[in-house]
Amino acid sequence: MTAQQFFSRLKKIFPEKQILTQDVQLLPYESDALTAFKTKPRAVVLPETEQEVIDAVRLCYEMDVPFVARGSGTSLSGGSLPIKDGLVIALNRLNKIVKLDPQQRIAVVQPGVVNLHITHAAQVHGLYYAPDPSSQLICTIGGNIAFNSGGAHCLKYGMTSNHVLGIRAVLADGTVAEFGSESLDGVGVGADLVGLFVGSEGLFGIALEIIVRLLPKPEKYRTVLAAYDNLGKAGDAVGQVVASGLLPSAMEIMDNLAIQAAEASVNAGYPQDAQGLLIVELEGESEQVESEFEHLEQVIRASGAHEIRVAQSDEERTLIWKGRKGAFSAVGRISPDYVVQDGVVPRSYLGEALTEISRLSKAYDLRVANVFHAGDGNLHPLILYDGKQSGALEKAEALAGEILQLCISLGGSITGEHGVGMEKRDYMGAMFSEVDLEVMQEIRRAFDPKEIANRGKMFPSGEAPALKLHGMHPLEKKGVISRE
Repeated sequence: MTAQQFFSRLKKIFPEKQILTQDVQLLPYESDALTAFKTKPRAVVLPETEQEVIDAVRLCYEMDVPFVARGSGTSLSGGSLPIKDGLVIALNRLNKIVKLDPQQRIAVVQPGVVNLHITHAAQVHGLYYAPDPSSQLICTIGGNIAFNSGGAHCLKYGMTSNHVLGIRAVLADGTVAEFGSESLDGVGVGADLVGLFVGSEGLFGIALEIIVRLLPKPEKYRTVLAAYDNLGKAGDAVGQVVASGLLPSAMEIMDNLAIQAAEASVNAGYPQDAQGLLIVELEGESEQVESEFEHLEQVIRASGAHEIRVAQSDEERTLIWKGRKGAFSAVGRISPDYVVQDGVVPRSYLGEALTEISRLSKAYDLRVANVFHAGDGNLHPLILYDGKQSGALEKAEALAGEILQLCISLGGSITGEHGVGMEKRDYMGAMFSEVDLEVMQEIRRAFDPKEIANRGKMFPSGEAPALKLHGMHPLEKKGVISRE
């Protein structure tokens, strides 16, 4: 069928005001938070009901039109980039909290609900929703589902997948399916299709309604700032805290460049002479937290911190986290452009990884601001460049690629929470064998035989880049890694 026939059918599903086709209307949807990639879709639709989403997907499947589901567009991997001549199904108007049951400690929400709005609705019952991405003020649950988002407190509470009990979804072929249960015990019956759907990056279909679990708000918090004269020391301190037997709810690290950016934006009162800043938070019952806090103080002092601060009020705690969570956007104050990476290394190699990133930064003559979830080794190096300079983006991407290869070589991963999307798809072959990737494709085709849902994402477009690091790798000299 022709494009004219497609639009004719589309207009039978949506009122004219819910279909965007003009260039000026499509402009905000041409990219997500990874603005280096841009593609103009054929059209954008703004469904206001579940049935409109289902009908749109069924039309796309019937007419072989690829589609992308999109929420607030906060993906940092190009995961919600439109497909050329495809349809964008924007879900922001499906933003209702359908049900909130404080006794069962669950909420049933639509995909366009903003992450933090669940906590706002639940806090009157002394409950909250634990996954807390830095973009939680604007990111939507549908996107969190697609990329299995984490956040600062994922060390203790896990990722989005640990907090989703059930999903009703329209699969890519138009089938409406329900996975999971409102009961925590019911989730473990049969194949874990909820776990399969969460993190599938939109390749299986679109979540229409999600059951999330809620947690009781902690009775007490203890939030500690520790400043170090060396970033590697801050990284080593993370391993020391974990080895001590403590399990903080969050452990975050920022380097001096990130500290300066956050101070310029938020004025959080961070020690500006610190080369590495470690934020550690304990939470739980008062007696337990106080006992653990004494232990934590001893470990932090022994780790070589030259300054230690403890938040003395909720306002001070909020300001500490405001600086950390605003760090990504704050970097825009010191650089016109930047690339955010999302690799993972084992905690025991954090210090070495940070030292190597510093070396690579000098080798490429590009500044790198490090902000990351230290507790689970999830690195977020921000590579600063000026897009107006010829070849600057390519240079930044080359450095980003070396950091990903470093993560793989240390036994880590190319992504912790941002997903593969467009940006990292050609590194999948460095992590997985051809057989592994083909099995993944077979599972994808079981849900989407025509491969129309978020086509072109996650899977390699060609051969994965070879493991080729910039010069002799210091960890190679130590025998920590090998390129043989």
